Amino acid sequence: MAYAIGVDVGGTFTDVVLSGTSGAISVTKCLSTHYDPIAGIVSGVTRVLDGHDPAQVTRVVHATTLATNAVLERRGARVAFVTTRGFRAAIPLGRHARVEEDRYDLRFTPPPPPVAPGDCFEVTERVSARGTVLTPLDTDSVRRVAAEIAARGIESAAVCLLHAYAYPEHERRVAQILRESVPGVVTSSETWPEIREYERATTTIMSAYIGPLVSSYLSRLRERLAAIGVRAPVHVMESGGGVISAELAARRAVAMIESGPAAGVLAAAGAGFADAISFDMGGTTAKTCVVRGGRPEITHEFHVGGKGSFGGRRAGTGVPIKTPAIDLAEVGAGGGSVAWLDPAGALRVGPRSAGSSPGPACYGLGGSEPTVTDANLVLGYLSSASMPLSPGLAGKALDRLAEPLGVTREQAAYAVHEIVSASMASAVHVVTVQRGIDPRGFVLVAFGGAGPMHAARVAERFGIGTVAVPAHCGVASAAGLLTAALSTDRVLSRLDEPDPEAVFASLAADAAADLGLSLSAPEVRVLRSVDVRFAGQSHDLTVDWSADRAELESRFSRRYAQVYGITQRGEIELVSYRVRVTVGATRRAPQVTGPRPPGGPPSARRAYFPELGGHTEVPVHTRRTLNGAGGAVPGPAVVEDPGSTIVVPPGWAAALTGSDAVHLTRDAA
Repeated sequence: MAYAIGVDVGGTFTDVVLSGTSGAISVTKCLSTHYDPIAGIVSGVTRVLDGHDPAQVTRVVHATTLATNAVLERRGARVAFVTTRGFRAAIPLGRHARVEEDRYDLRFTPPPPPVAPGDCFEVTERVSARGTVLTPLDTDSVRRVAAEIAARGIESAAVCLLHAYAYPEHERRVAQILRESVPGVVTSSETWPEIREYERATTTIMSAYIGPLVSSYLSRLRERLAAIGVRAPVHVMESGGGVISAELAARRAVAMIESGPAAGVLAAAGAGFADAISFDMGGTTAKTCVVRGGRPEITHEFHVGGKGSFGGRRAGTGVPIKTPAIDLAEVGAGGGSVAWLDPAGALRVGPRSAGSSPGPACYGLGGSEPTVTDANLVLGYLSSASMPLSPGLAGKALDRLAEPLGVTREQAAYAVHEIVSASMASAVHVVTVQRGIDPRGFVLVAFGGAGPMHAARVAERFGIGTVAVPAHCGVASAAGLLTAALSTDRVLSRLDEPDPEAVFASLAADAAADLGLSLSAPEVRVLRSVDVRFAGQSHDLTVDWSADRAELESRFSRRYAQVYGITQRGEIELVSYRVRVTVGATRRAPQVTGPRPPGGPPSARRAYFPELGGHTEVPVHTRRTLNGAGGAVPGPAVVEDPGSTIVVPPGWAAALTGSDAVHLTRDAA
């Protein structure tokens, strides 16, 4: 039998799923090893194989926050930025916005630019927005810049010349000269040839910045897996939800910046609901995304390393990246989030996390600060069935909050539970209400180690009546990796393009070559879209392509009304052309197959529900005992999984579906 392995490295746990042709074979969670993420991966893969022949593994799919963390922690390579004469100050000047806490700060210091001003260089050349050469390239100026970069010992360079998307030949020649003395050279026309100079430059810089780190990491990962007998190709999740080969990921490192969060959204999209809200709460963060028509929302620009809520994605506070990414909101709220009292004595939760080392106090690994996991253990929502947890240590940690607040340990724990649920609800608010979407018509799909414990409380805040918890919810992101298609994107900005079909054909051929595919293969799919704007406007919207101009205008008009809430007519212009080339996933998602024998009666324990006056005896089910319950089980109740726990509050009911998912439904009253 051939197997595939999905590996998701999170801030607290590394999840590994082994799947064969008949469905799920084995899953495991182990603590992430931040000193060397590959050590945790190898440990998890070794455990999940457990007697299976590693030589029979035919595919390894990996999602990682390595690239994101490198940007946040500024661990990338030193980069030289090379641009057209007169534009070297664009990166040092940047584009800045203030978050709420900085709005009135008279001593506000903007974040440092991604490249130091002294490492920005100019070459003599100039091209118009429509590709006309205004000033020929002066190769002597390029050689002088190359000599200066080499003299400074800089080994990575990002080349972004003005309007290189319209005429890439100058960039190619500059890169050719630089490579004679600089080991790593990245050009914007190879990375992401799209209009908007600043964003194109920062995207190219980030690719040069993290490229050496990503390349080294993936090379070492392949070597370490080979050492335990797994010599299968390694594929990497990219930000837009597809997977690419490790070799292509090393060349297009910027496409990995949102690799980690993307896999979970695919699991939510595969839950069987046309309109859903993905809700992924792990040990460090919680992430939400809207799925409409079975497809996750995609953005073509996001920000990384910024300030403020939702993962530092606020425009103007971080580095803009112009590559496709699943459009999500992220908050620093996870099972390991630390609860603390601010100077005014108010209770706060996160964004700092205990992570996997030392971890929550109840792990017994040296942590002493109260976390969300400690609170949930005190409340009776968690047990030590899946891993050893210490209620005594958790209670002692919660007492550090309860005593100053003058409340009981249980009241402090429930306050932590409520605050973190409110924080996660704010992320749902961003991807729905703030974008004009009524969440009441959506199903909340909850997963991650901590998500199902909080999902019903989050859903209540929006009037959402159904929560779905898929099988293997504790490792859903790793399982979602195995559903991802081999896929990559290409874009090209062209103003006044007379032959769009030729542009699409060229982009599709390049994308297929990236994947090592032939466009004539029957399983290859090509999705085409175009960025459209009203003539004279600056910003554009992406719509599916149609060669029929009237139909294209109609699609743009509908999209414009959806985004801005108004209907407008006028002359349109096409700005950028996009293709996504996709080959379907090689195997099904891990799933339960065959009849499921019902379990015996549920066990019981005391759990805290304020609606019932505090701690009360509640049934504790597994999916097997739910299967034998003969119908929906009313709350309050708890449903335990090996890697997660579902809390069913009063007013909700839980039932098992044919796909082994647990659906929570809220009483109509």
